[in-house]
Amino acid sequence: MRNLRLVMAFAAVLVASASAFAQPTRRVQEQQQQSQGAVTLSTRARTQYTAQTATPAEVSWKRDIYRELDLRKEKNAALYYPEEPLGDRVNFFTLVFKLILEGKITAYEYRLDGNELFTPDNKLDIENLLKKFYIESEKRGNQYIVETSNIPSNEILKYYIKESYYLDQRTGDFQTRVTAVCPVLMRSDFGDAYVSYPMFWLNYDEISPYLGQTQVMTSSYNNTSNRSLDDYFVMRQYEGDIYKTSNLRNQSLAEAAGGDSANIIQERARIEQQLTDFEQHLWSGTSAASEPEEAVSGKPAKASSEASASRTQRTQRTPTEKAPKAKAPKPAKTKSSGSGEHLSVHGR
Repeated sequence: MRNLRLVMAFAAVLVASASAFAQPTRRVQEQQQQSQGAVTLSTRARTQYTAQTATPAEVSWKRDIYRELDLRKEKNAALYYPEEPLGDRVNFFTLVFKLILEGKITAYEYRLDGNELFTPDNKLDIENLLKKFYIESEKRGNQYIVETSNIPSNEILKYYIKESYYLDQRTGDFQTRVTAVCPVLMRSDFGDAYVSYPMFWLNYDEISPYLGQTQVMTSSYNNTSNRSLDDYFVMRQYEGDIYKTSNLRNQSLAEAAGGDSANIIQERARIEQQLTDFEQHLWSGTSAASEPEEAVSGKPAKASSEASASRTQRTQRTPTEKAPKAKAPKPAKTKSSGSGEHLSVHGR
């Protein structure tokens, strides 16, 4: 009887030991399965490593602006360098391209109309992308492997970005946020002239947590002036020319201006001034929510505070109210908005 008890006790110890060893093994296997093709960052990390806040639900005014960032300009060089990986430092395109290949972020097709569409049926076909731009790769299982030296980061000389300017109705704050990014590959396929090839659109909200963990040098004069790529975009350290705004005809400035470079420059300056005036009106206690017509007239646009005040009065009146008698408007007090926006009227 005593021997039987010893045998049963010994068996219980063996079962407990096997269970203890099996649990860590099963846990490791589950972690490995989850890590294959999954996003490395947790939900908490996604919210922690981004400096940009989401667009609020209560927005009373919004305008979408598309800009072209030329990486040959000093302010945009932080996105281009280093051309080749330097230790743990890589440039913006190398970072996002590897994340796409690893399945951690999603790239979306660049459509013929130039607009971004972040839907499942518009996801980028990686194989077609690699073939289209002659990028050497090796397929291992369901994943494409591209050596860092074969990533064409040195040919990405431009980016298209989409900005949303909006008025938060709840707080009354005027904000600007980047919503989409598109790398533009430039190759001299025909003689010495560069040809631009927009590659794909990226949803900025999806990539921002990874950008928040990547440091870039933003000054050639002060080499300790480093910040994250996310801060770089959120603080709008880049310099870009407007090439399009969201409009009913979906026309770019070049299309609306008939290709006239002088009109394009003029229209860029007009749109920049509209954005500045709108924010200044908020500080001065007036509203400028109405929009002028988007057509390019070819004539200099006149900035008129009287016209803005008149448009504001019309938008604020209800249908039952009668228009008040015209009175000479008092000059609005000007106050610096502190937006730090750079007015860029350089032609392309």
